[in-house]
Parts: sequence; C-alpha cells; structure tokens
Amino acid sequence: MSARGMVSFAVLLLTAIGSWYMARHLSETEVVKTSGKAVPSGYYLRSARILGTGIDGQLLYEIEADYAEQQDSDDIAFQNVQIRYSDIADVPWVLNADIATVSQNRERVILKGHVRAVSSEGFDGKTTEIRTQYLEFEPEAYRAETDNRVQIRIGPRSLTATGMLALLQENRLVLKSNVSGKFVP
Repeated sequence: MSARGMVSFAVLLLTAIGSWYMARHLSETEVVKTSGKAVPSGYYLRSARILGTGIDGQLLYEIEADYAEQQDSDDIAFQNVQIRYSDIADVPWVLNADIATVSQNRERVILKGHVRAVSSEGFDGKTTEIRTQYLEFEPEAYRAETDNRVQIRIGPRSLTATGMLALLQENRLVLKSNVSGKFVP
C-alpha cells in the first residue's frame, strides 16, 4: 500500500471512529422521573354548577364556581364559589368565597378566603353581612361556624368577634368571644 493510500485509510478510519463516538453520545437519552401522576385520576369542571339535595331528594342548595376539581381524597375543590339555597328551602342566605372544599360525604363545605355570607332578609329585617377568612358550612343542617375573627354588619350596625355560630334557617347568630361593636342610631 502506498503512503497516500495509508493516509487516506487513516483519515477514513478516524472519520468512522469520530462519527461512531458522536452518534453514541447524541443518541443517549436522559430518563427523567416525575413525581406524582402523569394523568390526574379525578375530573375538573369550568363554570361548574353543582346541585345539592336534602334528605327528601328535593333541591336544597346549589354551588356555582369558576372551577371545580376532584382531589385525590375524593373531596371536590372549588374556586370563586357562590352557594345559594333553593326557593323551597326558604333560607335567604348567599355565601361567597375564594375557595371551597366539599367533603366526600357532602355533609360539610369548608369555605376559605374572603368568605362572605349575605341575607337581604337578615336580622331585624335589615341586610345582614358576615365576613371572615374561614367558615365551616353544613347545608343540610342550615348552619355555619368558625373560630376565626368575624365581622358582622346589620344595617348601619357593626360587630366584630372571635368565633361565631350562625343558624341560618332560624336567622340566629351566636358570637363566641371578644365581641365589640359600633351602633349608630
């Protein structure tokens, strides 16, 4: 073999080894493991409207929300939620919150973030508004309760307290502690 043939063979051999080396490193893929499930096991809804029935099967309340999603625990989480009793229930309260969670057994709704309960037929026949950051609501028992700070407005009157129990069907409030108020004639 001539010198020129040897150089051509060496260049060809180096090219083959170089391309093999490059192909081997470029074809290796990195396996990335993700934590959690790739596909959620529950469902989600946009512009959700959920109807709740009483023991007799009649419509008792409805929950409207911008978004609803089933959690791993089978609870349902809502965003920007409004809860209203049906006309049949004759309970004039409307509840709003940033977030709500309905338990799996649907006995309790946990409301969080800018919780507001309003009744136009509230106490003394005046519009009544309750504000808090956390409220546990039991629709079938017509009751709402919190141990957090609450602000209550009844017409021009204003009260604050720590903790409250509202019996919505009876139109009755029980303030737990640290009650202070402002009454304007």
